[in-house]
Amino acid sequence: MPVLSEQDRAFFDENGYVVVHDAAPADKLAAAVAAIWEFLGMDPDDPDDWYRPPHKPGAGMVEFYQHQALWDNRQSPRVHGAFADIWRTDKLWVSFDRVNMKPPRRPDKPEWDNKGFVHWDADTSQLPLRFGVQGVLCLTDTAANQGGFQCVPGMHNRLEEWVKTQPADRNPRVPDLAGLEVVNVPGKAGDLIIWHRGLPHGNSHNTSDKPRLAQYISMSPASESNDEARARRIELWHRRLPPGPPIFPGDPRRIEEEHGTTAVLTPLGKRLLGLDTWG
Repeated sequence: MPVLSEQDRAFFDENGYVVVHDAAPADKLAAAVAAIWEFLGMDPDDPDDWYRPPHKPGAGMVEFYQHQALWDNRQSPRVHGAFADIWRTDKLWVSFDRVNMKPPRRPDKPEWDNKGFVHWDADTSQLPLRFGVQGVLCLTDTAANQGGFQCVPGMHNRLEEWVKTQPADRNPRVPDLAGLEVVNVPGKAGDLIIWHRGLPHGNSHNTSDKPRLAQYISMSPASESNDEARARRIELWHRRLPPGPPIFPGDPRRIEEEHGTTAVLTPLGKRLLGLDTWG
């Protein structure tokens, strides 16, 4: 059964993003939240504990990739089904992305007052962009002021015309937001937000009193004929490694590699990794 309705598809086509409710079970979300706090060595009930190493001031990115709880969300059938509806094929590979724990701003912690950002992960000097999507799973309820996902709705549809109005020396990964409307997208625990790679996006300013907790998950068509890529993906999973620099350098403490346990995969998870083929 499709996960996305015709209305969902129409909303995605027009706005460049869609929210998929109940994408992962509540117990799997809770397990991921607990794993993040354990990885950071922090007490979730002590706000004073959220602003210290190994976490760093910034957008809240956490170099945490291969834990069982993260794989359980990646191999959720409803998460896969949503991406399959977008791509119109079941035969997908899942990304090995980070998680996010963005604590709220505090007057006594000015270095942690990250205002958020809007960018593209694609180089918009190379148009037209190849189709692709990205996604983020809300691990807890995330209010509009809690540092969650933000974007410029519909920008993917007018990107090429907009670029013609911009200076030749513009930054192809960071838009000038003058005249553009940036919208914060709240989410309930279990909501999966999927967006078009041509959509300017980022996380926002956390002006609440709660941290934002999320897991980045994306999928794209499987490259099963690429033996080198398959072998590398299997190695990363088996040895509990990060994808690598410059974007995903990994945790310098090497906790996952040296002290973790390789995640157990379901039949779906094995196909999403590339360990088994789709046939």
